[in-house]
Amino acid sequence: MSTATAGRLEIVSDAICPWCWIGKAHLDGALALLAEEGLVFEIGWLPYQLNPDMPAEGVDRRAYRTEKFGSWERSQQLDAQVADAGRVAGLAFRHDLMARTPNTVEAHRLIRLAGADGVQHAAMDRVFRAYFQEGQDIGSRAVLAALGAEAGMAEATLAAFLAGDAARAEVVAESRALAQAGISGVPSFLLDRHLLFSGAMPAERMADGFRRAVAILRERAA
Repeated sequence: MSTATAGRLEIVSDAICPWCWIGKAHLDGALALLAEEGLVFEIGWLPYQLNPDMPAEGVDRRAYRTEKFGSWERSQQLDAQVADAGRVAGLAFRHDLMARTPNTVEAHRLIRLAGADGVQHAAMDRVFRAYFQEGQDIGSRAVLAALGAEAGMAEATLAAFLAGDAARAEVVAESRALAQAGISGVPSFLLDRHLLFSGAMPAERMADGFRRAVAILRERAA
């Protein structure tokens, strides 16, 4: 079977969005289904800040979510719903290990820089797992650099990440631009910069959405 490159598929995501991790798991399933049909995509991740005003050092998660949702009990109910959805996707959330809600600019910087090394998808997965399953502080440059190394980022790229603010301006500008373009929920999926849908739908439905989008864009181009 010949393999057709079906375009660039980009996922708008935030590293602290649990539905984005679930969405990635379903995305991987959808991509596997489509690859069997000879349909493959170039994959990229785009930054979105759900909490752009979060302090750089992050905040205590329990205090933050208690204020946000009115009570810790309500926060735990929502966490349980997420954990149930995660189990369906084959993921294990450990909310009991998550002590802080971080600012995600540093994580977005790492993911953007990982693109130059061709390991953006792997780096995004490693960051998600570190936060949601291992309770690591993904607001920390040192933590993120270690995760990037595990994902296969080059030493020079990681040195640039640690040394200063490489990609910070681009990440902040792109996150703002996506919000201004009308994207208000993550994960959102774009094919060749056409918004397809938002949400962590099951792999089969996601694959069907991608098939339909490819067909429509190819018909328009014909």
